[in-house]
Amino acid sequence: MARTVFCRKYQKDLEGLEAPPYPGPKGLEVFENISKQAWSEWLSHQTMLINEKHLNMMDMTARTYLSEQQQKFFSGEQIDAVDGFVPEEDK
Repeated sequence: MARTVFCRKYQKDLEGLEAPPYPGPKGLEVFENISKQAWSEWLSHQTMLINEKHLNMMDMTARTYLSEQQQKFFSGEQIDAVDGFVPEEDK
């Protein structure tokens, strides 16, 4: 049976992750408060931001930026998009 969490993004009970996505308190917070669906959507958005904005993940500024975007994404706040980006299915 899948475990459920009250998802911070969708404000309802949804299937949770199977394990924390990374170690430490932040990974545990995601594990306890973010659904599998929201995490999957975040990973897609994060990948788009990294690729389209040419972020260098060795740069602490880029990592801080993604962390801020992640918090906004899960809280339902306005997040950055990429100018002119058109998803594959919309082309």
